Amino acid sequence: MYDGIEYRGFGQSVVEELAKYAGVPVWNGLTTEFHPTQVLADLLTIQEQFGKLKGIKMAYCGDARFNMGNSLMVGCAKMGLDFVACAPKKYFPQTELTETCKALAKQSGGSITQTEDIYAGVADADVIYTDVWVSMGEPAEVWAERIQELTPYQVNAAVMAKAKPGAIFLHCLPSFHDLNTAIGREMGQKFGISAMEVTDDVFESPQSKVFEEAENRMHTIKAVMAATLA
Repeated sequence: MYDGIEYRGFGQSVVEELAKYAGVPVWNGLTTEFHPTQVLADLLTIQEQFGKLKGIKMAYCGDARFNMGNSLMVGCAKMGLDFVACAPKKYFPQTELTETCKALAKQSGGSITQTEDIYAGVADADVIYTDVWVSMGEPAEVWAERIQELTPYQVNAAVMAKAKPGAIFLHCLPSFHDLNTAIGREMGQKFGISAMEVTDDVFESPQSKVFEEAENRMHTIKAVMAATLA
């Protein structure tokens, strides 16, 4: 009846069990823990912009515990990039995954670093990446805590200025960079903010490659499907 299954949901264990018994290729479109197809698009975008992956420094700013922080750390570790998680310590990736990635990075020539100092973390970065502060399925009650704790890790002009002159900004989207969404307006009214994880001037700047990145999801996902269905 079908040739493959794309799973987008919560538990990583669910997609792994599905893959075990499905009898057809199962593609992880996103779980709470990982988002591998997005990282393929991210890496392609970096390759297009810089002509290489090895030696590129990526700084991830914000909540690094969930799917994007985890998957970018894994992807960078495998492909020889220098990955820096800039976050409060409670938002660092899990220790076990971090140690696994450090071992992978040692083989690929990359590196894995975690810091609470965003300006030190983004210094001389080639790529600055962020994601939303509240993940899919989390309750609205966590917004106040996240805004308080993660606002110092917002990607803004001052943060971008610490990166290399030719640095790019990436985001898996959607983003809360202005007040033109229902959630953005609600957060603006409640907390007096005009943006969350990234400011509008950065999002709309020439350094922002978020729409090239979004397009590349189509190309990389087609490649994954071709490779697994051939």
